[in-house]
Amino acid sequence: PLPTVDSMPTIQQVEETLRSALEAEDVSVVDISGDCGSSFEVSVVSKQFEGKALLARHRLVNGALAGMMGDIHALSIKGAKTPAQAAAQ
Repeated sequence: PLPTVDSMPTIQQVEETLRSALEAEDVSVVDISGDCGSSFEVSVVSKQFEGKALLARHRLVNGALAGMMGDIHALSIKGAKTPAQAAAQ
């Protein structure tokens, strides 16, 4: 069965989950599905990314959202930066 709109994660839920799980300093979440909660674009700044390759950083983001991924159709990770990388831009 298809999930109902009520079961779809909200921008706030995705943001709070990423902030909490990754101890993120900055999180940006955009619902690119048109407010139905099935597709998100995220950018995260976290100390947990230090010393990790991009693939490992993306795995951390996906892992943080693992409990929601059954309801999320698409996740686009636009940024996974350390605080130093974010400050340099």
